[in-house]
Amino acid sequence: MPAHDDHPGPLREQLRRRWPLSGDDALREDLLDAWDRPGYHDLQHLADVLGRLAELAEAGVDYPHLPVVLAAWFHDAVYDGERDAEERSAAWAEDTLPLSVGEETAAEVARLVRMTETHEPSEDDVAGCALSDADLAILAAPPARYAAYVRSVREEYSHLDDDSFALGRTQVLEHLAEKPTLFHTAPARSAWEADARANLDAELAGLRRVAS
Repeated sequence: MPAHDDHPGPLREQLRRRWPLSGDDALREDLLDAWDRPGYHDLQHLADVLGRLAELAEAGVDYPHLPVVLAAWFHDAVYDGERDAEERSAAWAEDTLPLSVGEETAAEVARLVRMTETHEPSEDDVAGCALSDADLAILAAPPARYAAYVRSVREEYSHLDDDSFALGRTQVLEHLAEKPTLFHTAPARSAWEADARANLDAELAGLRRVAS
């Protein structure tokens, strides 16, 4: 197994138990293989997003379970540091899911995956709000975990020099910081917004010091 994951077997087995379809084991394993890679967007990120979705459901966010959980499985299934990763992930869902869940649900999964490129769901899009919040929950991590997250994102963009990475990272963070709220569901705003803002502000300040 890849050296980057100290416990790939247990984590993969945990994720197998969270697969939302009865059957389609080959697709599940293809997705697990896709997620099993170095960097931030790895098996642990998938597990974290699924865990945050479960937390939101327990807190009363009534999102449609099947399409949202499937969208979590697909949302960064293609991730290589290049453009259009979300689009390629969405296309994978569109190509593989209709026979299992029908065209309508497959289309909804693909829509949700595409939404994660901007994390700007409409406020009445309960499914999109839940997935966006779960995906961005890492922004509210404790400082040591947040620092590890930043390092793993840098690893994913190791093909870029430091200045190019810093410029791109600053643009991403500034786009997020300009949002009226980072999180869209009430439980996520209550639990994560303040810590996420503090982490974003600190990282942006560091990037701007380097740039100057």
